[in-house]
Amino acid sequence: MKNIKTYFPALCLALTLSLGLASCKEEDPFLDNNVAPVLVDIVGAAFGAPIASEPTVAYKATDTKLTLSARLLELDKTNILDHTKGIDSIPVPNISIKITLRTGTVLGEVTSNAQGLVTIDKTWAELGIAAPKAGSISKISWTGSYKGIAFTRFSQVQAN
Repeated sequence: MKNIKTYFPALCLALTLSLGLASCKEEDPFLDNNVAPVLVDIVGAAFGAPIASEPTVAYKATDTKLTLSARLLELDKTNILDHTKGIDSIPVPNISIKITLRTGTVLGEVTSNAQGLVTIDKTWAELGIAAPKAGSISKISWTGSYKGIAFTRFSQVQAN
């Protein structure tokens, strides 16, 4: 029987290789690795609504016309290290945005103006709520493309 000292280097090499291969970073197939090229700020929701949650805009259940609006901003990080200037939000004009319900129903396609604002007027029925009452929610998506990168922002409209 051979001495364990003769197998020790081979065991160390095998252990190192197996740990090295097991610790490789694996890409998540469900997440896109591109950062959104613009900030889509839903008008009427709390500014800076957490990214992890959907911004909610409340309208009265008795309203006959609902104005859905979003502001498109590009974040200029040129002065990120200068505490007196910081990050600047620049409006993004002439971006085509497709507004849809999460069911796939298209509400419309609009283009941002010089201030980066997109607006569309709809009724509760067009949002899929025939008889709105307090707590009724319609889920919306805002989809577009900027500098060759597609983006989508989710929001919701709630009756109160």
